[in-house]
Amino acid sequence: MKILYYDCFSGISGDMNLGAMVDLGVDKDYLLLELQKLHLPGYRINISPGQRKGITGTRVDVLVEDHHEHHVHRHLKDIRQIISDSELSESVKNRSLNIFLRIAEAEAKIHGKSIDEIHFHEVGAIDSIVDITGAAICFDFLKPDKIYSSTIEVGGGFVKCAHGTFPVPAPATTEILKNLPLKKGAVQFETTTPTGAAILAEYADKFIDNVHFTIQKTAYGIGYKDFDIPNVLRVHWAEVEETSDNTAEALMIECNIDDMNPEFYEYVFEQLFMSGAHDVFITPIIMKKSRPASKLSVLCGSQNEQKIIKILLKETSTLGIRKYKIEKSMLAREINMLETPYGNVRIKSAYLDGELLKSKPEYEDCLKIAKQHSMSLSEVYRIIEKSKNTIADGK
Repeated sequence: MKILYYDCFSGISGDMNLGAMVDLGVDKDYLLLELQKLHLPGYRINISPGQRKGITGTRVDVLVEDHHEHHVHRHLKDIRQIISDSELSESVKNRSLNIFLRIAEAEAKIHGKSIDEIHFHEVGAIDSIVDITGAAICFDFLKPDKIYSSTIEVGGGFVKCAHGTFPVPAPATTEILKNLPLKKGAVQFETTTPTGAAILAEYADKFIDNVHFTIQKTAYGIGYKDFDIPNVLRVHWAEVEETSDNTAEALMIECNIDDMNPEFYEYVFEQLFMSGAHDVFITPIIMKKSRPASKLSVLCGSQNEQKIIKILLKETSTLGIRKYKIEKSMLAREINMLETPYGNVRIKSAYLDGELLKSKPEYEDCLKIAKQHSMSLSEVYRIIEKSKNTIADGK
């Protein structure tokens, strides 16, 4: 499996990311031609070799030639219009807009406004539009199987923003990196910008420091500042041994309930699954004073944490929740369509190291056939099992 691994020991910014991508092998002429599809006048891009603390790499400078552009404050709708009207591919458009949406949501929460009211300030300028759209173009060019990142160094000290001077990380960066691993203090400067944070938040499949891989190429995106540590973004193009089982971090969110109408559970389950829960289950428990009760457990990703908590507090009688991180291991799965005399049925199969361990038909498909043909569920399952065996035997 081919991966991009971001080693963010000195943070990440939009221009450093573009530099690292070109240094890694993205054709600079291809990048420039794709960016022209934005139809944005008043700027030029300089791509050149650079160096920090003896480390050489690639530096990308977006030079705004129209002085007015330095002071443009665009709304989200303006950004949407620019990207939507471009001739870029739909995948590049969508990923670029998703990054801007992350920044808009962060700014909206900080300032107590809707996302449509937010002025983008620095990230509404041409250079940030180029950095964000350029990231999507580069990833589309490289097509890694996965993107991983180390813990993100954000720096320290204070930084000047449009609304004043704030401690590092800046408010928008802090909000964007919520639920992601970060560390502070390597230098007393801002090392991770909102643009860089949003790129990783959107694209990184996993944040991990102890990763085992075979490095095939290392690239460096050169930054503007001169720290005690090299102001560079290091990115590895590497190969990871791909296995059928997959390990990932997740959250377990739980609450104890002893005074709720049991009829409400079906609705609560439905709301939790619609909000991104991976699994929901109830365990019978005995609470204080020997009262019988239920423990409601929800397995979810960290990105859905707040939505899940809100549902539990709003839709159940609990007065509080508890949560903890877990590690889950999963078999590789795939769903195939099986043709039967009574219609198509989805078959879910699970694999370990490429070997089929188990498979079963989707219950909802079997139920539909049973109802339509006045058959018992057990009979439907027998027919499907026979169809599977016939295909396996090549008959």
